Amino acid sequence: MKRRLDDMRGLGLDGAWRAVSEALRPTPLLWAPALSEELGRTVLLKLENLQETGSFKVRGALARLALLDPAERARGVVACSSGNHGRAVAWAAERAGVDAVVCVPGWVDPVKRAAIQRHGAEARLVGESYDEAEAEAERLARETGRVMIHPFDDPTVVAGQGTVGLEILASRPDVVEVWVALSGGGLAAGVACALEAAGSTAEVVAVTAARARVMRASLEAGRPVELPEEPTLASALAGGIGLENQVTFRLVRDTVGRHEEVSERSIRRAVRYAWRELRLVAEGGGATALAGVLDAREARPPASGDGPLVVVLSGGNVDLAVLARVLSDPDDAG
Repeated sequence: MKRRLDDMRGLGLDGAWRAVSEALRPTPLLWAPALSEELGRTVLLKLENLQETGSFKVRGALARLALLDPAERARGVVACSSGNHGRAVAWAAERAGVDAVVCVPGWVDPVKRAAIQRHGAEARLVGESYDEAEAEAERLARETGRVMIHPFDDPTVVAGQGTVGLEILASRPDVVEVWVALSGGGLAAGVACALEAAGSTAEVVAVTAARARVMRASLEAGRPVELPEEPTLASALAGGIGLENQVTFRLVRDTVGRHEEVSERSIRRAVRYAWRELRLVAEGGGATALAGVLDAREARPPASGDGPLVVVLSGGNVDLAVLARVLSDPDDAG
């Protein structure tokens, strides 16, 4: 059995599982009957939009903070975020009694910025791009000694996100596919590694937003690359992966079985579908994997086994004005 994450420096999957399960309840798996009928197979939704802090990101934050020694806890932590990771770090740091600064770009969703502040962390607005926020966070880490809690390129953070996969297996060991959104790669790599470590043959399908495709472009190039940031409803997926990426590029390359890409139109349609058909609130990034499955309805892909397909709804933190605009869009809006 391969133990990719346990072989890296960090908590490993077992340590991450302990850190996460001590603080969080498992999120539900919801049967989607209409979608199951349309695809001709069982479709289940892993509801990370109902997770503490509203996204899966809290798992990685809890795992990474559990690794701090007393001196590091005293110096505090710093993070860069488009919103969900920052909110997760703020919540986990508050719970642990650790001071936190979160650097966010100027376009951050106000709901997410307010939540960061509500949990006692400083939400520092930096420039107009994720990369500018990341540079400021790295500067603070160097100059103040704060520990950088990376949103994805850290084996312990990846292991924390991998607990999503372990929970899926605990409920449905017969799962054959898990669809997740792809950004920096922490969730996709974590779930893939967790499934592999547990001996599951389930395939991970990583879904990329067309306007946040740095990881996908990097995989196509065979090395980490940079792309200009584009405005996207899936803002949680925006930002680069780092030209010096140490963890997630390799893991996604080596463990993710299949890739799909979706348009802004498809993401908006998925947000509307989650609300109208499932009575669930999903942000754009959180609905990106669902967008991939909805796009696949026309193709009706054959099942890769007899078990269910699981779609991870990875986040539900969305400004109500944004949600209202998306819900009021005509279904054929471009």
